[in-house]
Amino acid sequence: MNNLIEIQVQIEKLQKQAKEIRTKEFDRTVYEIVAQMRAFGITAKDLQSALGKPESPRRAKQAKSRPAKSAKSVARTVAPKYRGPNGETWTGRGLMPRWLSALVVQGRTKDEFAIVK
Repeated sequence: MNNLIEIQVQIEKLQKQAKEIRTKEFDRTVYEIVAQMRAFGITAKDLQSALGKPESPRRAKQAKSRPAKSAKSVARTVAPKYRGPNGETWTGRGLMPRWLSALVVQGRTKDEFAIVK
């Protein structure tokens, strides 16, 4: 019995040591990861997409029915065509942003905010 009790005491000591080591390594590892994220401009959103969010059955069905987008079409950005009085921008695609809608309601036109190139 003494042997079993001694082994259990050793196990507890070793588990405590392992927890302390894990805590120290965890902090250092997080620091290193954050440094790498900053160096490469990686955001939390990038990590979430890389890990893959759990999809709803509806989204999974939609993804199966359409072909995957190529990396070229996903990475494409569109230059803004309109700039607001406070520096807001809009590409002219999708719904009109609130800042521009409010100005149009006041009687101004979209063309007043067009970016001339």
